[in-house]
Amino acid sequence: MQSFPKMSQELSLENQTMTEQLEPTISKDFKKDIFKKLRGGFFLVLGYLLSPLCWWNDLLFNLPIAYAFGYGCSLFSPKLLLPCSIIGYWLSNIVGILLMQFGSQDIFQKEPKERNLKKELFTGLISSTVYTLLILVLIQLKIIDSPVLFSNG
Repeated sequence: MQSFPKMSQELSLENQTMTEQLEPTISKDFKKDIFKKLRGGFFLVLGYLLSPLCWWNDLLFNLPIAYAFGYGCSLFSPKLLLPCSIIGYWLSNIVGILLMQFGSQDIFQKEPKERNLKKELFTGLISSTVYTLLILVLIQLKIIDSPVLFSNG
């Protein structure tokens, strides 16, 4: 009978020691998980704003980025303004799609997986190219109007 209180006391002591050991680990994992989710949310929102999925982003984000890229290239040759602006627009859409992919993986993926950057870049490149070609076809078929940004007269 006397061994029962002693055993209970030992178990209580072991339980307390284990709790004290696990407590910092739990809080570190929790903080790490929260940071990962916040980072993922930031990348997801930023990627959405740069991606072709956001219909109003072009005026505020993509076109100024594309123009700045084209302007930087035009410092080397003035003829590069328009082609490099188109390339800059295309690149900003690809970066947006990739940021959305990275962010969604941080938010929704429970266990860390090895990322295949080559595959993600290829996916972003293809989807952005298809979107750009679709817009060009719609402009050529006069389904949507293109703004007159570079008029000759």
